[in-house]
Amino acid sequence: MSYTVLARKWRPRRFAELVGQQHVVKALVNSLAAERVHHAYLFAGTRGVGKTTLARILAKALNCADGVVPEPCGECDACIAIDEGRFVDLIEVDAASRTKVDDTRELLENVQYAPTSGRFKVYLIDEVHMLSNHSFNALLKTLEEPPPHVKFLLATTDPQKLPVTVLSRCLQFNLKRLTLKQIQEQLQKICDEEGVESEPAGLGALAKGADGSMRDGLSLLDQAIAFGGGEIRAESVGDMLGTIDRGHVLRLLEGLATGDGSALLKEVAALDEYALDYSAVLDELMGELQRLAVVQLVGYDETQAEHEALQELAAAIPAEDVQLYYQIALQGRRELGVGRDPRSGFEMTLLRMLAFRPGADENDGSVPVVRQRPARQEPANKSAPKPAPKALENTETEAKRAGTPGENVSRSSAPIADTIVSVQPITGNWEALLGAADIHGAARQLAEHCTIKEQSENRISLVLAERSAHLNTEQVRGRLETAIAEHLGRRLRLEIASGAPPVATPAQIREAGEDQRMREARESIEQDPNVKAVQAAFDAVVETDTIQPMEK
Repeated sequence: MSYTVLARKWRPRRFAELVGQQHVVKALVNSLAAERVHHAYLFAGTRGVGKTTLARILAKALNCADGVVPEPCGECDACIAIDEGRFVDLIEVDAASRTKVDDTRELLENVQYAPTSGRFKVYLIDEVHMLSNHSFNALLKTLEEPPPHVKFLLATTDPQKLPVTVLSRCLQFNLKRLTLKQIQEQLQKICDEEGVESEPAGLGALAKGADGSMRDGLSLLDQAIAFGGGEIRAESVGDMLGTIDRGHVLRLLEGLATGDGSALLKEVAALDEYALDYSAVLDELMGELQRLAVVQLVGYDETQAEHEALQELAAAIPAEDVQLYYQIALQGRRELGVGRDPRSGFEMTLLRMLAFRPGADENDGSVPVVRQRPARQEPANKSAPKPAPKALENTETEAKRAGTPGENVSRSSAPIADTIVSVQPITGNWEALLGAADIHGAARQLAEHCTIKEQSENRISLVLAERSAHLNTEQVRGRLETAIAEHLGRRLRLEIASGAPPVATPAQIREAGEDQRMREARESIEQDPNVKAVQAAFDAVVETDTIQPMEK
């Protein structure tokens, strides 16, 4: 019984059947329709994306009985002979096995003779980058000025190895890697035509394993059908490929979200039972972190099922923690092979994520204290309060006039009247507060993009520039509130709303100052008499992009 593998059975035979290479197909179809056909084409791209397939379809279009047509008929003798690999005027050469110059000279001996049965004699040289330098030299003259009845179709996975003299004589087309969606849709179509039951999750795993190659995807589909007994199931495909169940990775992320170190180690023990490659597990973890960052910052993911699964995690893990976890996972990926064993290296990577996440040293009962920040040095005179900026000194004065001492207000648990004492934004004083308070990192960045809207004894309301709204996370806002409260020596509630700041924020003021310094530097250079003299003497031009203001 003869069986044709899917990669050969479903090889495209017309331009319309090609998947994912519309940019190349459009150019070829238009040139065939206008009969503006070049004598040499170079198709470059990774394995299994359609280089030789495209070349064969082009050879059929050139030799079809209907003439030079944009789409071969597929039914004439020439088209059928090319599909079956017996067309005498299509000379296919594997350059990997014929690298010597003598092989090339032997190949070119018959170039001058007219085609036997077709309209054109087509030379299809696959993996052309494997030819030797002498072979390329022997090919150059014929490649530049071939007889009118000869066409060269070259295919390569590494065009950088081709001499520039060859590249300059060809029309080069770069074929793209296929996306997961394109491969999965084609696999689904083939399964429907072949009568194979399939699950989208199983086909998605096969498409991911294909790594951008349609031919690899069809080979994996053949293997999966045999492995699954004629069905494509996600579980059987995972066993065949040795991939990691996504549920394991999501449970690792849940453990990181809750700070549960024991849950993480328990999940690692469960993974170890499958004897998985921990490098692949870290790759999957980084992939989920990347998708999690997309959901947090953009609000959607390409795959609806993945989007829904990440919604709760996106709300539970701060965006800055996601970025930190990704960096730690990337570093752990590099160090995995130099540790005592892969499992201990993987566990250490997860423990780093817990140990170094913001606030990990604050013992909340769920995560052990792994490190401690240096204790902040208190002033010698602890009773002396820190000087407050003028924008907030008014609040204490008003509180004293109302008969409520500021010290009692900061330590009282009873509700405090929220009397507004200033509704005008006071940018200068807000800058002074930021300069005096101990505010660093993301909290500092958030504060510099805000201005004061209104303030009271125990509340400050800020306006955040809309373009910086992504900085306003609960964790960063809490750090800023704590830093200002510690500086003022009393409890404080911080409210931040996105909008248009009525006056310039500290960040905008700083940027404007930098622009002013740059303008002054350029004017100084342009007005300098020595510079003018050099310009007049040598017809010189000042490249303003290279001017930088000097630090004072």
